[in-house]
Amino acid sequence: MYIGEIIKNYRTKNNLSQRAFAARTSLSPSYINTLEKIYNPKTGKPYSVTTDVAMELSKAMFINIEDLLNMLDKTQEFIVNNNKLDNFGNPVVSIPILGTVKAGYDYLAQENWIGTVDVETSLVGNGKDYFALKVHGSSMSPVLIEDDIVIIKKQNDFENGDIVVAIINGDEATIKKGKKSDSSILLQPLNPSYEPLIFTYDEMKTIPVEIIGIVKQLKREF
Repeated sequence: MYIGEIIKNYRTKNNLSQRAFAARTSLSPSYINTLEKIYNPKTGKPYSVTTDVAMELSKAMFINIEDLLNMLDKTQEFIVNNNKLDNFGNPVVSIPILGTVKAGYDYLAQENWIGTVDVETSLVGNGKDYFALKVHGSSMSPVLIEDDIVIIKKQNDFENGDIVVAIINGDEATIKKGKKSDSSILLQPLNPSYEPLIFTYDEMKTIPVEIIGIVKQLKREF
C-alpha cells in the first residue's frame, strides 16, 4: 500500500476525519487529503513523503515507524531528512514545493507537492517554517519569471518593500510587492502592464485577503 492508502484505512477504521487525524500531527488537513489521492497528477507517480513526515504519521497511528515502512509498497518514495551538502559543501535541507502560484490573476493555489528544492540551512534552518512555490505568469517580471521557484517564509505580516504571497478569497494566490499604509495595503506588480491591487483593512477581513508569507530566495534554472 501507499502512504495515503494506509492513512485512509486507519481513519476509516477509527472514524476520524482528515481534520481530526491531521490534528494529531503538525500537518495540514489539505496535505493529508493530498496524500490520500495517492498519485501526483503532474508526475503520475505516488506522492513522496519525507522521513520526518513518516515519523509523524506513524505516531499519529500509534505504530512504530518500522511497522509503517513494512506496510508500504516498494515503489513508495521517501525524501530522507539528513545533513546534505550542496556542490559547494554548504549544508542544505529539502523544502517541499507545495504547488504553483501564478504571479497574476485567477489562479487557484494548490497545496500539492510537485517536488522539492534544496536550500541552504544558513537561510532556512531546519526548513519547517518555509515552503517553495513555482511562479506562473508575468506580473512580476523581470524579477520573477515563468517557472522560477521562490522560497517562502511562513508569516502573516510584512515590511514595506517585501515580496509577499497573498491568498485572496480563499483560493487565489498572488505574488506581489507589498506596501502598507494606515488604512490599506497595496499589492504592486513589477510589470507595468498589470494594475496594482489595493485592499482596505476592512476588505482584507471580508473578502478575505491573507498574507501567508514573504519571498526569501529565488531559485532559477538556467
